[in-house]
Amino acid sequence: MTTYQGKCHCGQHQWDVTLTEDQSKHILCHCDTCKILGGGAFSMNQIIPKSGLKITSGGEPSCYSYKGDSGNSVNCYYCSKCTSHIYHHQGIMGPDTIVVRTALLPEARKNFDVGAEIYGKDKLKWEKEIATTFDTLPPS
Repeated sequence: MTTYQGKCHCGQHQWDVTLTEDQSKHILCHCDTCKILGGGAFSMNQIIPKSGLKITSGGEPSCYSYKGDSGNSVNCYYCSKCTSHIYHHQGIMGPDTIVVRTALLPEARKNFDVGAEIYGKDKLKWEKEIATTFDTLPPS
């Protein structure tokens, strides 16, 4: 297991994320919400136990919720100052699983490969497949 440091764009929030070797890869999410939030074709994430994230400065991030494809709530945690999305929790994944933004981990941006792609059903028509792609989420 390796611990990576992350921070939001303005630096108000900082955190540690502990990942196993298998988790030290980006999962690209092509859902329309990620496109709207990030202004790009996909977001870079990893699905981890909630215990793998520790906010080290900035206090508790702000949160807003919306209904995901499943009809369950998705809670998005972000910096109230710069609005960088730190992580989100999808109710359908259970109470102890979160999706952390690996793009906010400097070492991950430089060194992680792509492990999988999710929400392939929303992929832009010009995007090529980079890794195993799931229509929505990977099977549990």
